[in-house]
Amino acid sequence: MKQIKIIFIILSVFFMANFSYAEEYISNTPTKHPDYACMFLGEDKCENFNRKVFSFNTKLNKYIIKPVDILWASIMPKYGMDRIRGIYNNIEFPKRLISSIIQKDFKGSGRETLRFLTNSTIGLAGMFDPAKTLFKLEPVNENMEQALAKCKCNQGHYLVMPCINGCTPRELCGKCLDTALNPTCYIGTPILALIKLGFTINETAYMQPLADMVESNFADSYDIAKKLYGIENYIKSENLDRTDVIDEHEKKYNTFADNTDGETLRLSKDISIDNFDVENVTYTDLLKEGITKESYILKHSKPSADISLDEYNAQSPVIDSMRTALFNLPDINDSIWSDLSVWNRSFANRIKTASVQLYQGREKYKYRYLLQKNKNAPVVIIFPSIGEGIKSYHSVVFGKMFYDAGYSVLIEGSSFQWEFVKSMPQNYTPGIPSEDAKQLALITKKIISELEDKYKCKFKSKTIIGTSFGAITTLFLANNEYKNNTLNINKYIAINPPIELLYAMKSVDGINQEWQKNPDNLKERVALTTAKILKLWNKRNEKNFNITTLPFNDYEAKLITGFIMHQKLSDLIMTIENKPTNKKSDFYENIYNINYTDYLNKYIIEAKGLKYDDLNYDTSLYSISDYLENNDNYKIYHSLDDYLVNNHQLNMLKKYSKNKSVFLSNGSHLGFLYRNEFIEELKKEIAIN
Repeated sequence: MKQIKIIFIILSVFFMANFSYAEEYISNTPTKHPDYACMFLGEDKCENFNRKVFSFNTKLNKYIIKPVDILWASIMPKYGMDRIRGIYNNIEFPKRLISSIIQKDFKGSGRETLRFLTNSTIGLAGMFDPAKTLFKLEPVNENMEQALAKCKCNQGHYLVMPCINGCTPRELCGKCLDTALNPTCYIGTPILALIKLGFTINETAYMQPLADMVESNFADSYDIAKKLYGIENYIKSENLDRTDVIDEHEKKYNTFADNTDGETLRLSKDISIDNFDVENVTYTDLLKEGITKESYILKHSKPSADISLDEYNAQSPVIDSMRTALFNLPDINDSIWSDLSVWNRSFANRIKTASVQLYQGREKYKYRYLLQKNKNAPVVIIFPSIGEGIKSYHSVVFGKMFYDAGYSVLIEGSSFQWEFVKSMPQNYTPGIPSEDAKQLALITKKIISELEDKYKCKFKSKTIIGTSFGAITTLFLANNEYKNNTLNINKYIAINPPIELLYAMKSVDGINQEWQKNPDNLKERVALTTAKILKLWNKRNEKNFNITTLPFNDYEAKLITGFIMHQKLSDLIMTIENKPTNKKSDFYENIYNINYTDYLNKYIIEAKGLKYDDLNYDTSLYSISDYLENNDNYKIYHSLDDYLVNNHQLNMLKKYSKNKSVFLSNGSHLGFLYRNEFIEELKKEIAIN
């Protein structure tokens, strides 16, 4: 065994001789956000080269590889693609076996051997996986790079090679060894060459959704691809893609004590307003706060729920907010064809993409839409959460709900998002809801005008629905239309709008800095958390898949939320600063010290010469209280444990909106969307007579 290890070490040194080793991530300078790319891959010393090759690969995929994949996916149904993938995975058995043996993982090598024998016979050469479905033998996804990692071979610096969007010298060496262990490489007939080509095309077709997600959702696709690769590669090297290894690490952190109990951000006392004993509020209490009894109650009492979510099994506000990922409806993606196929007519694939020109010299604003057969049907306009673009999955789910109710669907992106900024006037910085709402009104008016002209129709009525930051801009747009009607909107629906935007942004910053409480094992914790997400994602299509709680603690949930929220801010600032993505930039040396409060100070308060107190009021729902009190063409849904608001804010909202606000007992921030109680309530609200 030692001789085998020595051989592989020599091979890896040979392949990596011209590369210096990546240094372990050590941050001597305190930052507000961790640099995950540097943490997992070391300094990107080849960034100029990497970005140029990445750009080449993106174009190669767009103009050559993806069209071939689309053709293939349009010939072969999804069922056939899955069977072919199973066969190819079965053929790659030798690399998994040898890798497991080198790592002295004899349990894994034995399991993989049993899987190979079972799937080769009962599974018809690997077309099916009875080893997993019948005998519960989980796959061991090993390769030769993992064997090299076990042999203490350093990974080297991050590289982007032609046709390979992310790798390291160690992985290149591992791929060569994987190829040497692939049986199909030793039979050189034309027929087998065509079969091998078919296997390759089949595999690249499975990678297209990820490539599309990276390219379309992020301002700097190179940076996010590097981060994702670094974390994924670490997970594989540490075998965190195995259930038993994840469980071992979970036991290791069972004694880990979260520094927050999920209520840190909630400032008000837990007192029910219905049971609040006003007479026991003493004069001294009021004198201390300098307020009336009514104001005292609004500040300290907890409002009552209008909808109770029974058996919600609440964990913590941040964890519960992550249940928003469970929001789904049947038949959204159902098709016998892959998403790439031209024959895929699922609801999600039928949504069209178009664009309008708003300002000369700026990029066109993209939007998505799907009209009813009756083109005069009512239309719903969807504003997603902060940082979400037109491909937000939540927007698709809401679109399906409204479409089933008889509405045409128009999906726009968040105004606090990098694509929005590219279509706005030069130096436009989003973040003031009243100004963002004006721009959204212009966009919406132009889109509706173009759709009505194109399809020779007139929408019967118009409804706007927004979530989170999209919800607060929805309400500010409603206020603007209340003063000067330009769109003839019939209904506004706002879900979890921040009541005081600056308070909400400070709350997000608090979550983003949670990692600083346990920086010593951050790398391992991030990888473990990501591995748990991937494990959950892979189970989503299993029969009887049902989740009552999420497998994260509060610290892990804040790591995930912090990463997502900072990435959205990073993309936005990069676009505002007009940073190029095809060459090395010092942008990321500063971005990890910028949070949402810093953004407000630099790009709004200082740039526009505003005062903090004025901005705090102008960006809150209090500034549109006149509209909230005097109109009934809106509905607000909120949860009592949303970590972006406090009890005082909820009480003030209820005071202004009365029965036009519906409070749910649980769900935190958008974590109740998947519950039937909410879905049925919303269906009643949008029902068309």
